[in-house]
Amino acid sequence: MNGFDVSRYLTVKEARRVDPFVHYAVAAAKMALDDANLMMGGEVSSAIIVGSSRGGISTMSAALERFFYKKTSKLEHNFSAYLMPSTTVSMAASYIAQRFNIKGEVAGLSTACASGAVAIGEAFRLIKYGVADVVIAGGAEAPLTLVCLEGYDCMGALSRKDKSTLASVPFDLQRDGFVLAEGACILVIEELQRAICNNRHIYAEIIGYCNYTGGVEQVKPDIDSAVYAIKCALTSAGVSSKDVDFINAHGTSTIIGDEVEAQALGVVFGNRLLALPLTANKSVTGHMLAASAAFEIAVTAMSLKLGLIPPTANTTHVQPQWGLRVLDKPLDGDFKIAIKTAFGFGGINSVVVLKRYDTFI
Repeated sequence: MNGFDVSRYLTVKEARRVDPFVHYAVAAAKMALDDANLMMGGEVSSAIIVGSSRGGISTMSAALERFFYKKTSKLEHNFSAYLMPSTTVSMAASYIAQRFNIKGEVAGLSTACASGAVAIGEAFRLIKYGVADVVIAGGAEAPLTLVCLEGYDCMGALSRKDKSTLASVPFDLQRDGFVLAEGACILVIEELQRAICNNRHIYAEIIGYCNYTGGVEQVKPDIDSAVYAIKCALTSAGVSSKDVDFINAHGTSTIIGDEVEAQALGVVFGNRLLALPLTANKSVTGHMLAASAAFEIAVTAMSLKLGLIPPTANTTHVQPQWGLRVLDKPLDGDFKIAIKTAFGFGGINSVVVLKRYDTFI
């Protein structure tokens, strides 16, 4: 990642022993804990859940390249003793626990590009059912490797546009795929009254969540499953589609993905959809896989707090028959309820519902 200085968060030895996706996760966790003014201790019932689609693919890819292209003898394997532990999906969560001396439940999960949203959704459940007081949750990803770029490109998921800064155009007539990116986003999730009593910087309240698959296809998204996930999340939040003030969409800029998402939103929101503001943050960040879902939940929370929705960059010609109001400029307003959609390979459909925390329905 350009401009990222891992030495601010890990020693040289520590950094060498874990994959870059762990570097990003630790850095994001440090920022989140500092922002919350939270010192983890034994008196707090805590948990850590970090999602990642590809885990330590960067380190694994580099090790295989050394093995196949730089091997000098049959006895020289060029593999590090830390190769296996450093690349496991759970290492981001485990290393956060180690780095910040946090004791409690720890889980690394992988539900493709929805991993960050699922991690935050499961954190919401742990808080809701009294399993934990505080959960550190989010997503981390470092997939800018030859194997990922070739793999996504071979399946036609990547944009072929010459100018990468204009390549991600969610819901646009000219969309042709996403721009692969990397990073991390970690949130501190805490029971509301506890957060208020502890004077936390509260950005929004998570009030609903659903993770659902219709078990249909490996890579093709399913409209019915997406519709069910959105409706289920709204039901769990105790609100209806009429209560939603804006949508932060998955919006990957792929041909099929955007179409299915738009159609699913049309089924849920009907005629309201054309007036409902929609933003797609991947137009600016690229697709950070698991990290994008977590980051976009954070953006949604900030939008509710500030009353300001960021625009969708680059998108200029929205597919007209979908009836979407894709924002091309920032929008100010009195927003109370928002949904964040996240989808992934394997038919994963994850939806999180957020509320401005000082608003009561």
